[in-house]
Amino acid sequence: MTAELVFSTRDLAQVRFAVSPMWEVGPSCRLLRSGRPDPVHRSWTEQVGPRLTAAGLDRGWLAELVPPAGYVPDFLNPAPTSPAPALAEELARIRATPAARVRQDLDRLGDEQGGLGPRSRALYAEPEARLIRVTEEIEAYWELALAPYWVRVRGVLDADVFHRSRRVAERGPGHLFDDLHPSVTWAGDALRLARRRGSLSRGTAGPGLVLIPSAFTGPVPFTRVTPPDPPQLAYPARGIGTLWDPRPNTRSAALAAVLGRSRSRLLAELETPASTTELARRTGLSRAGVSQCLTALRDAGLVSAHRAGRSVLYARTAAADTLLAG
Repeated sequence: MTAELVFSTRDLAQVRFAVSPMWEVGPSCRLLRSGRPDPVHRSWTEQVGPRLTAAGLDRGWLAELVPPAGYVPDFLNPAPTSPAPALAEELARIRATPAARVRQDLDRLGDEQGGLGPRSRALYAEPEARLIRVTEEIEAYWELALAPYWVRVRGVLDADVFHRSRRVAERGPGHLFDDLHPSVTWAGDALRLARRRGSLSRGTAGPGLVLIPSAFTGPVPFTRVTPPDPPQLAYPARGIGTLWDPRPNTRSAALAAVLGRSRSRLLAELETPASTTELARRTGLSRAGVSQCLTALRDAGLVSAHRAGRSVLYARTAAADTLLAG
């Protein structure tokens, strides 16, 4: 089945890109819950999966609202109002979702999944109060599963937007959809979406279009059509296959002369986010020594810290990656 979205000159003028944290939360949560091996994100799932289980996030609100397949409530993906909204901004908009909208989306979720779970039923009964709980869990999920890796993910998403924006500048907007995805084609004045369930028209879609590159959408794009918002099309970003490849580390010896051997060693070890205890085990340094070095690196803007239950995960920043790459 193919859906077709017609574009007027005004609609075409309102096509824009956005990087959305919530469009990474839902698909990444679905990937973890699916239990299917994923060759692209295997290293990420192996690191994050046990943390989610230990924190109980594998059986919370998101476990009911983001099923392994099928519809995800539209209120979880508010239309981005800027090119790169912060997670806090998107969570505020989720909390402000009208009760009628929440219940409408949950009705659809229940129809497709054969009923709602206990948390979803509680959300249906008290949307305003329960949305606070939902967004609190999303924040916890973000800190554990995505924040430590956001520098890498954001780099891939920004590179995709840059590539496509340059393509438009060089060849015109008609070529924007040429290599977006095999199921997405442009013909005349309409965008065609193959394998999309349900009809699509300007009367039900809102003006323009928001294109959202995503690292976790999987092999097919996702759409959100909730007027009066513009329709959203989340598609697999270019370069996902290299997302978890080891970063070049060509200047560690030179950095050791400036930062000290222990601090440069810790930066090298933070190829993947880790806790103080794990870093101490890997390097043979004392936990107190690791903590002291990480504090200095964080003060210098080379390391970021992210709460993961009772522990803290440390991750390299973009500035540290640049230093190590040379």
